[in-house]
Amino acid sequence: MKRMGFAAAGVAAILAIGLTGALAEDVPVFEITIKDHVFTPALVEVPAGQEIKLVVKNLDPTPEEFESYDLNLEKIIAGGGEGVFNLEPLEKGQYKFFGEFNEDTAQGVLKAK
Repeated sequence: MKRMGFAAAGVAAILAIGLTGALAEDVPVFEITIKDHVFTPALVEVPAGQEIKLVVKNLDPTPEEFESYDLNLEKIIAGGGEGVFNLEPLEKGQYKFFGEFNEDTAQGVLKAK
């Protein structure tokens, strides 16, 4: 009897891990790169009302601080590194972001539609 209890618990754990993985895969991923202190793409269209993952890859050799007052985000990304942001569902609208270390050239908008 005890073995069946352990087996059932093991199966439940495996199912829980599998479901968590499946749910994580359902979150769309959007990538932005920064090179020569410019974001590409500068306009990122994402679905409104849905969780998303935003990956910012810094292709420059110097660090950049990815920042957005609209999204309440701030992270220093090392040269050659990347920053990952898991965003809660956004309302329709535009959300500005910028590179604080190169604000004159590093500008962009996340548009939820």
